[in-house]
Amino acid sequence: MPDDPTLSALLADAVRRLTAAGIDSPALDAGYLAEHVLGIPRLALRRRGAEPVALAAALSFEALLRRREAREPLQRLLGSWEFWGLELLLGPETLIPRADTETVVEAVLKRRPERTRPWRILDLGTGTGAILLALLHEYPQATGVGVDLSPAAAAVAARNAQLLDLAQRAGFVAASWADALDGCFDLIVGNPPYIPDGEIDGLQPEVARHEPRRALAGGIDGLDPYRHLAGELVRLLRPGGLAVLEHGAEQGPAVAALLRTAGLHGVETVCDLGGRDRVTLGHA
Repeated sequence: MPDDPTLSALLADAVRRLTAAGIDSPALDAGYLAEHVLGIPRLALRRRGAEPVALAAALSFEALLRRREAREPLQRLLGSWEFWGLELLLGPETLIPRADTETVVEAVLKRRPERTRPWRILDLGTGTGAILLALLHEYPQATGVGVDLSPAAAAVAARNAQLLDLAQRAGFVAASWADALDGCFDLIVGNPPYIPDGEIDGLQPEVARHEPRRALAGGIDGLDPYRHLAGELVRLLRPGGLAVLEHGAEQGPAVAALLRTAGLHGVETVCDLGGRDRVTLGHA
């Protein structure tokens, strides 16, 4: 790498290399990395392309670029990612929040439009706390509990609550689903593991190599967590309460059947923005 390359030359080389590595959005990823290392807003990168980049900064950029070429997720290189307009820290034991999961939040808000009600919310498999924290952001009088099997993930979620000034209304515990909980909740949400165990290694390298496997693996058919949770939803929802669970695009009918069999009513499946089945909900 030459001394003090220009920003435009640095980005052009990065886009070329990321394209060769099979990255779907090479220019976007290069822009995010440059913004992260150089502190230059992505929208200003082209305008400032003739500026030289100090060698130390160029070397830092190169180190992250090599990791991205090796298919380490962009979000993990940045250390945080946005969900529902909220910036969330990531950890090794947390999934990267995905836009598809915002379908859970949208489904809740549509069916519970009373924003000032003091809803009590339970988020099962909370990870970064994304779903719970998004709902607490939208419902300023609500309180919630996030549960994750990983103590490290629960700690990341608690830190995110602090950074978003939501810690006084959110608690996080490390436990196996709702096994250690009692009481009644108005809303239960979650994004359980739903990938069939035998399919994980065939996923994109960013997922197969770098996402926590136990947050992906849903058993032989991907439905083991839903079989366990269906009865728990009935136990923990107060009368009239709402449960909303994310699942895979082909799993809507099976999840709906499990919720109906457990005793929930008004069960329906909702599509994401891509038109794929993404969440199934039911009422106590």
